[in-house]
Amino acid sequence: MWTFESMVGQPASWLDATGPRSDVVLSTRVRLARNLSGHPFPSRAGVQDLTMVRDEILGSAAKSNYLTNALVIRMEEAGPPVRQLLVERHVASPSFGARAEGRAVIVGEHEVVSAMVNEEDHLRLQSIRSGLQPLDAWRLVSRIDAEVERNLQYAYSKDWGYLTSCPTNVGTGVRASVLLHLVGLARLGEAAQVLSGISKLGLSVRGFYGERSAALGGFFQVSNQTTLGQSEEDIAYTVERISSRIVKLELQAREKLAREAARRLEDEVWRAHGILTSARVMSSEEVMSLCSSLRLGVAQGIIDDVELGTLNRLLVVTQPGHLKYFHGEDPGSEERDRMRADLVRRELRECRREQ
Repeated sequence: MWTFESMVGQPASWLDATGPRSDVVLSTRVRLARNLSGHPFPSRAGVQDLTMVRDEILGSAAKSNYLTNALVIRMEEAGPPVRQLLVERHVASPSFGARAEGRAVIVGEHEVVSAMVNEEDHLRLQSIRSGLQPLDAWRLVSRIDAEVERNLQYAYSKDWGYLTSCPTNVGTGVRASVLLHLVGLARLGEAAQVLSGISKLGLSVRGFYGERSAALGGFFQVSNQTTLGQSEEDIAYTVERISSRIVKLELQAREKLAREAARRLEDEVWRAHGILTSARVMSSEEVMSLCSSLRLGVAQGIIDDVELGTLNRLLVVTQPGHLKYFHGEDPGSEERDRMRADLVRRELRECRREQ
C-alpha cells in the first residue's frame, strides 16, 4: 500500500539516473495548469470555495486509473516538516508549502505523477521522469488529465484555450522543464552566456527548486516561457530539442576540462570525495556543491565506486525538511549539519558495498 511512510522511505523514481542523458539531465517535468469553471481562482477564493474545489478534484482523481491508489495529503493536516519535505521532493512548490486550508497534494506511486490542488491554479498536475524525456512525460500527464477531466468542467475559452491565474500559462497550460547539471559550462565560465541565449529562444532559466530559487552547484531548470500559440506536444518537443543542444555544449565543456585541466579536475573531484566520505559537519549548500563535483567525476569516469543515482538522492534527502521529519522535531542547525554529514557518509558507504 502506498503511504506517506512508504514514499519518504524510498527515493523517488526520477532520481535513479536511468533515463536518457542522465549524466547531464537529472529529470524532466511536465506540468499542466487547470481551473474549474464557475469557481474563483485560488488567489481570490475563500476557504469554502477552496474546499469545494478540492473535494471535486479529489473525487475525480480517485476515479483515474493512474491515481486510484494515490496518496492524498490535506495540507491543513500536515505540519511544517511535512510541507517542507514535499517541497524538497518537488511535489509541492515553495509558496504552496506555506499555505494550508482547502489545499491538498496528490502523489502517485514512486512519485512519477503528482498534483497540487489549489496552488496558483485549481489543479497543477505533473509527471517527473528521470533524464531527458519531455515527450514521454507529456504523454503520460496528458492521459491522466483526460481521465480526470471526465468528471470535471475545466475553465476553457475557444479563443484562448485553458484559462489560468497567470497569463503566461493561458492556452495549453503546459510547462515542460528540464533539470540540468551544467557544471562543465559553469567551470569554464560559459554557463551564463549559454543560458542567456536560451532566454532568446523563448525558454526561462530557474534554480534547483524552480521559480525564485537559487542555482546552486551548477544545477539549472530550463522551461518554456509561454503556453499560447503552440500545441502541447510542440512545447515538449521544443524543450527537448533545445535541452539536447545544451547537453551537447555541456559535454563539450567537460571534454575541454578533461583535456586542458585534467589534474585540477581530478583534484577537485577527489577532494569532494574525501570531504563527503569523512566530514562530520556539513551544510545543505556544501553537500550540493560537493555532490556536484563528485557527480562530474562519476560521469567522467574519475570515480567508479559511486553511482549517479546515489548522488541524486543525496541532493534531496539531505535537505532540512527531510532531516527534521526523520528526527521528529527541529534538531537545530548545528545538530542538523551533523546528521546530514552522518547520512552522507552512510549512503556513500552503502553504495560502495553494493559495487
